[in-house]
Amino acid sequence: MQILSFVDWTVLIVTLLAIVAYGTWQTRGSKNVQDYLKGGNTSKWWTIGLSVMATQASAITFLSTPGQAFNDGMGFVQFYFGLPIAMVVICMVFIPLYHRLKVYTAYEFLENRFDLKTRTLTAILFLIQRGLAAGITIFAPAIILSVVLGWDLLTLNIVIGLLVIIYTVSGGTRAVNVTQKHQMVVIFIGMLVAFFLIVDKLPADITFKKALDIAGASGKMKVLDFSFNLNNRYTFWSGIIGGTFLMLSYFGTDQSQVQRYLSGKSVKEMQLGMIFNALLKVPMQFFILLVGVMVFVFYQFNEAPVNFNPTATEVVLNSEYSEEYRTLQD
Repeated sequence: MQILSFVDWTVLIVTLLAIVAYGTWQTRGSKNVQDYLKGGNTSKWWTIGLSVMATQASAITFLSTPGQAFNDGMGFVQFYFGLPIAMVVICMVFIPLYHRLKVYTAYEFLENRFDLKTRTLTAILFLIQRGLAAGITIFAPAIILSVVLGWDLLTLNIVIGLLVIIYTVSGGTRAVNVTQKHQMVVIFIGMLVAFFLIVDKLPADITFKKALDIAGASGKMKVLDFSFNLNNRYTFWSGIIGGTFLMLSYFGTDQSQVQRYLSGKSVKEMQLGMIFNALLKVPMQFFILLVGVMVFVFYQFNEAPVNFNPTATEVVLNSEYSEEYRTLQD
């Protein structure tokens, strides 16, 4: 089992407390619904852009996307090719519409356009969908933390959930925006450190270029697929067509995203925030996938454990399947 040192615990606790405290402090003085749900319409474009990215990415992106690249290579980046197109449409159509109607949620528009029943139905569907998604979003980092802390997953899920609820409920939208801005900075730094550590741990004679050659020889570096083969999940065309409509529905109508840019200081700030997201998102995904490809190369020279979680390994070793597991280890 991995044991955290005093320095590790200090960094972990101080980072978590600092993020929560900063978000709560920044949102002091919220006095009305507009302050709580729209953050007082004070968000700048860079805060909006980073908050939108953090909401869409979450821990799942930074944990599962490298795994996607490990198995299938860089082709998954094509899934996001429609995102810039969707951002332009949202800037030209959705944002001016929401701002003109002065709505707090995307579903208020449906009430104005149709009726209360339509708004209620879509709001309920959103809450169900987002509730299920939030469970996975919390569960993913809990798996990682269970390795280094040795805690069971149930306890970790509760702790992570409570921390998120505290600063979200206490500070509202602005608290979420300002904390996610700093979370994205921490995540970017973490991904850069992980990338350089992986490359540094490769054998001395394996340069970065050679690592790319190895990945390419294994079919991991194919980024673009212009074929019309319907059996291929990720192609240029599926990204441009399917990705555009998917991103339109998510960034344009999902309240978890709409609430981020509705907190903008002006229409221009909202639009700049979404364009910032459009410019940064695809390169970010490319880099995250590249980290996964480097992990693949790393394990061409290093033996991977059967299970990365010592706690889970201990459970299996104490079960009726212990002999089979030891056979796999050997």
